[in-house]
Amino acid sequence: MTDFSELLKERRIRRGRFSPKQAEDCLSLAARDLEAAQATLSASAEWAFNIAYNAMHQAGRAYMFQGGYRTIGEGHHATVIRFLDIALGPEYSDMLILMERMRRQRNRATYVVAGIITLRQAKEAIDTATGFVAEIKHRLTPEG
Repeated sequence: MTDFSELLKERRIRRGRFSPKQAEDCLSLAARDLEAAQATLSASAEWAFNIAYNAMHQAGRAYMFQGGYRTIGEGHHATVIRFLDIALGPEYSDMLILMERMRRQRNRATYVVAGIITLRQAKEAIDTATGFVAEIKHRLTPEG
């Protein structure tokens, strides 16, 4: 069994009963976001990056719901990444380090400095998100 005791103690997550539909809905949002990120790429690298990150976030939320958890309190995005780090284990640490970097860069681009995301970074974000969402979908659905 995976140990989420620290996140529970910090009141970052809580247990609950979540319907399979909640996880499915998050995966649908992730798929929508991947399409939107690709479609937005030519208009705005920054928004494409943001949307690609959001696809990863939605897939992470799906994984949490499927496991019977949800975030609470402040810092939902960081909590999802911490949860995934515990749940997915060291095999996924490189991917989650990328997700954390994307989270921080997205925050900076959204709230601090506009125009810092390059087209190359946005394309890489879309590729990263596509692989991550596919992996989470594979883990959560029988047909993958």
